Amino acid sequence: MSAPAVSPRPASPRLAGTGTLARLALRRDRVLLPVWAVALALAVVSVASAFESLYATAADRAGVARSTNANASVRALYGPVFGDSTGGLVAWRMAALGGVLAGIMSLVIVVRHTREEEETGRQELLSAAVVGRRAPLTAALLTALAANGLVAVLITAGPARAGLPAGGAAALGLAVAGTGLCFAGVAAVTAQLTDTARAARSLAGATVGLAFLLRAAGDAASADASSPLVWVSPVGWAEQTRAFAGERWWVLALPYAAAALASAVAYALAGRRDIGAGLLAGRPGAATAPRHLTGATGLAWRLQRGTLLGWTAGFAVAGTVFGSLVNGVSGLVGDNESTREIFERMGGHQGLTDSFLAALTGLLGMVAALYAVGCVLRLRAEETSGRAEPVLAGATGRLRWAAGHLAFAGLGTAVVLLAGGLGMGLAYGITAGDVGGQVPRVLGAALAQLPAAWVLASVALLLFGALPRGAVAAWGVAGGCLAIGWLGPVLRLPGWVMDLSPFGHLPKLPGTAAVSVAPFVWLTGLAALLAAVGLAAFRRRDVG
Repeated sequence: MSAPAVSPRPASPRLAGTGTLARLALRRDRVLLPVWAVALALAVVSVASAFESLYATAADRAGVARSTNANASVRALYGPVFGDSTGGLVAWRMAALGGVLAGIMSLVIVVRHTREEEETGRQELLSAAVVGRRAPLTAALLTALAANGLVAVLITAGPARAGLPAGGAAALGLAVAGTGLCFAGVAAVTAQLTDTARAARSLAGATVGLAFLLRAAGDAASADASSPLVWVSPVGWAEQTRAFAGERWWVLALPYAAAALASAVAYALAGRRDIGAGLLAGRPGAATAPRHLTGATGLAWRLQRGTLLGWTAGFAVAGTVFGSLVNGVSGLVGDNESTREIFERMGGHQGLTDSFLAALTGLLGMVAALYAVGCVLRLRAEETSGRAEPVLAGATGRLRWAAGHLAFAGLGTAVVLLAGGLGMGLAYGITAGDVGGQVPRVLGAALAQLPAAWVLASVALLLFGALPRGAVAAWGVAGGCLAIGWLGPVLRLPGWVMDLSPFGHLPKLPGTAAVSVAPFVWLTGLAALLAAVGLAAFRRRDVG
């Protein structure tokens, strides 16, 4: 008796299940996306309010525009000023920066809902049901589109309600959102090329950094942003829209067309690989591991070394750029007492140059804290991916396994700050003609930020140990401290708000005459206490 014929299951459409996956992605990001979009919009409105009070007259605003456009170092950092209205100054400060922040948001979204889903194995389970081959990528891009659309709406509405021209506000919002979508497309491509979420984020993040550096180099070379380097950078396109300064609406076609092209490339690549695999195959390791890679510390070194090298190189470049700006700060501030007050609130009252140096080293410390938090949260990534459990099933204990990664959070942060402080000290020392005197001062000021960075790393460890599902909130804590330290002086936040950040308790170096060791001792002790509680909690909970 012949077996009954079984008709094959009809192939699912390529986009089947896209709506369901998009709703799932929006549900998972229901906190992240609104917070990020609102924070970007509030930053724009806050900068507009601050500039209204700082530069109340047309003469003040024209002076800022002239001094900025005449200083190549300041142009490299912020870009040229195209219009001396309040809106023009807001676009000068926020177009490029907002585009970078929107790009980071977008690449996190796309990689999280594509490559990370494949790496954890969840995508293979979903693909076994009626889910089309292109559905996950489409859902991720739709989520990024929704997030950037919200950014555009909020940035447009905020300045318009504050009294700035609606057309300029719309141009700024669309430029920032377009830059974000452009990097969403880039992240979609890197998610097809690599086989890990970490590599996909690193490649996409490096593209964002390269775009910013191209824009900075182009603006430093030309006072009117006419350099070809500006035009090949998506961050430069946001600046070239010239919001509030005779808007160039046609420039907006560039980022949106680039986003569509990158998305099309990602769709084409997605059909040429298996689920879970990347088009760029990982290189096989040596048959025998070298001695320094054995044990928990060697494993941590193998996992963290690329990140450490990248951050170290980035800080060295950033420190050099920052150091080259210091000699031009007097011309930038001029006789404006409000601007001088901002630098003094950020860096202390020990003279304008030292205040500016203290503000820059404080910024390096706050950004380095993000590296420290990332090192700690690598523990959670190893746990959720299933790689930690086989390691801990052997002779390696939990504390020993965690210690390897914590070494990078502690000592690696010191290396990163060392590179940034050395680059800043050398650049400033060369321009000031006092390398031997300035390098030790600036380097010491940079390393003085370590205890505060360690506190934020310990907060991440506490969340990892006690509330592993909420460990991602450590990014919010670190980002909040960064916002308090960088925007708080501009917004004149009260002292108790500034003290919420551990960086607010450190002395303003260099330049402070009498330095007490008490803040360093207390912050280091607090970091050790939080780390101990986090490790104790980790020992008592289930892995996974």
